[in-house]
Amino acid sequence: MRPPAHARLSLTGIHLSVFIIEDTSLLLTGKGICMPRFLIIAVALFISWSANSMEMSVPNAVTATVTAADPAVNSICPSAPRRGALYKIRHDGKTSYLFGTIHVGKQGFFPLEPEVTRALADASALVLELDTRAHKPFEQALAKYGSYPAGDAITRHLSPYALGQLNKALAKAGIALANVAMYRPWLVANILVGSEIEKHGYHRSNGVEGFLLSTAIEQKKTVHELESADYQLSLFASLDDAQQERYLLENLEELENGRAVQKSAGLIDAWSNADAARIAVMARELTSGDSVSATFMDRTLLGKRNPEMAAQIEQIMRTDQIAFVGIGLLHLVGDNGIPELLRQRGYQVEKVY
Repeated sequence: MRPPAHARLSLTGIHLSVFIIEDTSLLLTGKGICMPRFLIIAVALFISWSANSMEMSVPNAVTATVTAADPAVNSICPSAPRRGALYKIRHDGKTSYLFGTIHVGKQGFFPLEPEVTRALADASALVLELDTRAHKPFEQALAKYGSYPAGDAITRHLSPYALGQLNKALAKAGIALANVAMYRPWLVANILVGSEIEKHGYHRSNGVEGFLLSTAIEQKKTVHELESADYQLSLFASLDDAQQERYLLENLEELENGRAVQKSAGLIDAWSNADAARIAVMARELTSGDSVSATFMDRTLLGKRNPEMAAQIEQIMRTDQIAFVGIGLLHLVGDNGIPELLRQRGYQVEKVY
């Protein structure tokens, strides 16, 4: 039986990441969760994955634009607002484009700004963090890094206080502990936060990657990925039990005081208005402080991955392809963002907007 096509978003206390959950009703079977069906989770904003990406509904307004050639774009969507951030990258006579995405959104975010659509039309290849059409590698990585071995459970890895806080949050969400007991704290945290943020209208089915991928397929472009699902989810294996408990408690606290929703909505709104100043402020907020979530984002999800992504983009640009690279917005921000790292490597980087 095919799971529902709509997806759920969770920002891990927004400090870290947005996770996409396939219909929480599948969590409430009373028999645990079947790995192929239970939930397809993705770290969006910073780590990207899509549930049923080929089944995602692309807004009708997009359909008219995805095949538009250069002059037609302006006539089809002349008033489309600027969203995200777009860069033109040049080196040795070759040009590519770098676009900051969000992995969740609202239907009103489409169509994208004509300069983005033109850049994608000009490109010979689309490059994403992951090619989200391949579900099996993600399911395998999720089982490997998000679940305990048979016979183990989250209750054996949490302090009495943390377990009590978790039980309160699960009861409020209407989820039985038995249905998530096999999952590690970082994963359970995202399930809970995802359930809350989805109520505010942010859906994976309206993520930018879905638009870009559908466009690339329509235009018969090659699709490349910068990372693998195994690598992305392996990053969470670097958190030990104590860090994962702290991570869980931080997210539960931000669920309770409403900061999880405030932060996620703030960042998404900044993206939807191409508000560079606010994006920079949000980036500092998400990566500052001594919380496990902020430190993990700063040092691992961004600090570790940005140089690796820059090196991959450099390799791609050495080919004859004109690449359109769509990656999470916060990878483009600041002195350690990918645009600045490419400048340091001798690339000419022009911010289109």
